[in-house]
Amino acid sequence: MSEKTTKVQPKPTLIQAMIPLLGLLVCLGGGYAVLKLPTQVCLLGAAAVAGFVGLWIGIDWEDMLEGMVEKVSASFGSILVMICVGAMIASWIFSGTIPMMIYYGIKLIDPRFLFVTGFLVCAIISTFTGTSFGSAGTAGVAVMGVAIATGAPLPIAAGAVISGAVFGDKLSPFSDTTMLAPVAAGCDLYDHIKHMFYTTGSATVLSLVVYAVVGLTLPKESMASPELVQQMLGTLETMFHFNPILLLPPVIVLAGAFLRKPTVPCMLLASIIAIVMGMVFQGFSFATGMTAFYSGFNVSMTGFQGEVIPQINTLLNRGGLMGMMSTILLIFCAFAFGGIYSKSGCISVILEKLMKGIQSVGSLISSTVAATIFMSLVTGSSYLAILVPGEMFAPAFDKFNLHRKNLSRTLEDAGTCVVPLVPWSVAGTYMANTLGVSTLAYLPWAVLCYSSFIFAIIFAFTGLTIAKADGTSLRSK
Repeated sequence: MSEKTTKVQPKPTLIQAMIPLLGLLVCLGGGYAVLKLPTQVCLLGAAAVAGFVGLWIGIDWEDMLEGMVEKVSASFGSILVMICVGAMIASWIFSGTIPMMIYYGIKLIDPRFLFVTGFLVCAIISTFTGTSFGSAGTAGVAVMGVAIATGAPLPIAAGAVISGAVFGDKLSPFSDTTMLAPVAAGCDLYDHIKHMFYTTGSATVLSLVVYAVVGLTLPKESMASPELVQQMLGTLETMFHFNPILLLPPVIVLAGAFLRKPTVPCMLLASIIAIVMGMVFQGFSFATGMTAFYSGFNVSMTGFQGEVIPQINTLLNRGGLMGMMSTILLIFCAFAFGGIYSKSGCISVILEKLMKGIQSVGSLISSTVAATIFMSLVTGSSYLAILVPGEMFAPAFDKFNLHRKNLSRTLEDAGTCVVPLVPWSVAGTYMANTLGVSTLAYLPWAVLCYSSFIFAIIFAFTGLTIAKADGTSLRSK
């Protein structure tokens, strides 16, 4: 009998670990920002650099491929949700649900308070459902429709939607990242949620202040003319027949989330019911519904005979299973880089180097924030951004006699919140595709997403809200 040999994983040097990162910066900075090349192409270039470094280290192609497959497998659930959301958006437009939400949103919401309203509505929905994807793909799409109709700046509206969606994704006990962070850190779920109220609450107050001030100071000339708004309302009223029953699909999704039913079946059920409602209430055919479900809704499906203004096309021509394919391709290209880089051991080398400079509580939490953001940028996965730093920094928190809930809070402040700001991440590509605003355009206005980790660092250096392992406060020392 021959004994099975165990393959020894070679450890890269710091220089080898840094080269793929530099390649990523050059490919994205030069290719995407300067030459305006597709992001997918730039990420494949970075993956090629990581591949050559992997060969230099001693990693063979089978190992690299295994790393890529691991990334895809870990995020397959999220990718499946993205595809279903695309179909759900198209079917809800087909039924008249989203047009009705936009119609009454335009009539009832004061444009000056649209950003505050968008934040609060998406925060409530994501808190009850535990998913930022579902919140942004339903209420978020309606808010963006109101913004288009009223002439409100779309990047600000998208930033408010994403901040609200992330609020619930971060605090809801139904959220997968909310459940994952305390597991990674080794603390109780509800201790984790309560401790997050300090940083998330501060970031929420700041976000609402920013959105209120910006909304109240928007110049009147930036708003759409009353004539254009009336034309849009009239067109929507002509294309669709509105009634309260059209709210049934969102109710199904919310009820399914509240009852902890599987997300994908609930979304598909809501989509099927929406298609039936489109046939019953809007008079569309079954074949048209299936076409919308697959390739997205188009205003030509309504048979509208009048002139269709560009704003209506922007509102309604969207969704479908195929509408998410370019986004999913982008994710696969990002996983090509992240899988190779992770499998080569480069991430561990950089994180170990980062941990050597920790001398205080402030530097510990700042290092945790930096490592989590680094993982978010490199892998584009909120799960890995939480799990890897959580495992590596847990002993350091014990060394400083800090409660593990400080660690779990920091992982969410810099992981769950930051990933939607990464253009090649699952969340970033989804938000940009669903809301119709590029990641870099909405980034400055997604206030909660970056202010959460800023408050985490401020609290770390001041000692505010930092809990010791014995239950006392670091500030009381």
